[in-house]
Amino acid sequence: MDDDAAVYKLREDLAVIATVDYFTPIVKEAYMYGQIAAANALSDVYAMGGRPITAMNLVCFPAGSMDLSMLAEVLRGGADKLKEAHVALVGGHSVIDPTEIKYGLSVTGIIDPRRILSKGHLKVGDRLILTKALGCGIINNALKGGLVDEATQSEVSLSMATLNKAASEIALEVGVRVCTDITGFGVAGHLLEMIEQTEEDVGIEINSSSLPLFPRVEEFTKMGLIPPGDQRNRKYREGLVDFSKTVRDWKQWIVFDAQTSGGLVLALSPDKADEALKKLHQQGVDKATIIGEVVSGPKRRIMVR
Repeated sequence: MDDDAAVYKLREDLAVIATVDYFTPIVKEAYMYGQIAAANALSDVYAMGGRPITAMNLVCFPAGSMDLSMLAEVLRGGADKLKEAHVALVGGHSVIDPTEIKYGLSVTGIIDPRRILSKGHLKVGDRLILTKALGCGIINNALKGGLVDEATQSEVSLSMATLNKAASEIALEVGVRVCTDITGFGVAGHLLEMIEQTEEDVGIEINSSSLPLFPRVEEFTKMGLIPPGDQRNRKYREGLVDFSKTVRDWKQWIVFDAQTSGGLVLALSPDKADEALKKLHQQGVDKATIIGEVVSGPKRRIMVR
């Protein structure tokens, strides 16, 4: 199925979820890098409402130019995050890479196929809840230039390393059926995927003032610290995204910002949205915010106001 991860049905009440993800370092600390990579790899299972049960490490390591202690810290970070998620580390594979370290995991989960959270099936009037702040792509780009203070870096790193487990469980509890996670394609790209996988002709309206942002995102965006991934996202998708005249230029970039281990977007009826938001805040998902809604038009497009 064309969703966040592959699903293989074993019986009426049980299916297996399979997914894989890995990337190069986006933070300075090896241990935190390992945690973020693990949380990111687990996210697709949570986005579908599944429960990850096993994982295998994937490592590309420049053995000739990097100390093995660095690799040990990365793997420790990943292992600790898996323990937090109650996922068993059952093996892995490594290769020597002459360029730079790359780390991630192949994850297997389980799910009741009757309760899968899908990207499609949006309904007019659905509210859209985003569970994490935005702007980590821009912040991480500024980090490469040594411009990010320790407090901001810590907040962004902690968010990326936070599991989407609680948000996924709450989504199932309140009866959400439509969900995805926000990663490399940014808010616009992933919301357009939701529109494209919905049979009914619908659109999405985003309230730009409701988008939760990390500290200093506005500052760095105005400085022009736009990552190449954001520029690719905008070039690919901007033809389907309309901005009202009140949306400032810097804020337009936010909907195209590529996220690493970003939050979930839950689509649910207005009466359930308030319930879900309350439960999310009670469970510590404090950045959860209603960012917009599904509308009847313009069809197959996003309007940002």
